[in-house]
Amino acid sequence: MKKMNPRVLVSAFTFALVSICLFPGLAEAHPGHGTFHSWSDGFNHPLHGWDHLAVMIAVGAWAAIQQGRAAWALPLTFLSVMAVGGIVGALGLAVPGTELMIGISVVTLGLLVLLRTRVNLATGVGVVGLFAFFHGYAHGLEMPDAASLGSYGLGFLVATALLHGLGFAAVRCARLLSVRADVKQENS
Repeated sequence: MKKMNPRVLVSAFTFALVSICLFPGLAEAHPGHGTFHSWSDGFNHPLHGWDHLAVMIAVGAWAAIQQGRAAWALPLTFLSVMAVGGIVGALGLAVPGTELMIGISVVTLGLLVLLRTRVNLATGVGVVGLFAFFHGYAHGLEMPDAASLGSYGLGFLVATALLHGLGFAAVRCARLLSVRADVKQENS
């Protein structure tokens, strides 16, 4: 049985991610999901809706493509700026174009992963920071007054970090498999 080239797996993963991003009608994240009151509600929220999943996984995948400090700075920037956006949203301040920016983030981050784009640290932090603010804002805005910003927000941040880790691990594992396949092919 012929083994699949790991590079094909990476390409298939990125193609699937971008394909999901190109169908905004599948996004179920906005507006409204019922009531949120606890840590578990915050944790579960990013696990529902294609826009959340695609962006959170893509940030981790794009970080794995980077070199040096950008590999860890991109997810940490996303988490911290998303928290700031969540606070702004919870305060009820008006930020126009939120849904448009979320849609743009899905497509942009998907393409950055698909094209395996490497950027300098400042550019990467700027891109993920911009999109993170709008994602956080949307969720802060949707959160009912009865919800605990701290508890709900912490759950949301933990789930987001895990999704970043999933994207990061998928790309790094695929890269490792690709290197091993190349070495094995050279030795045969």
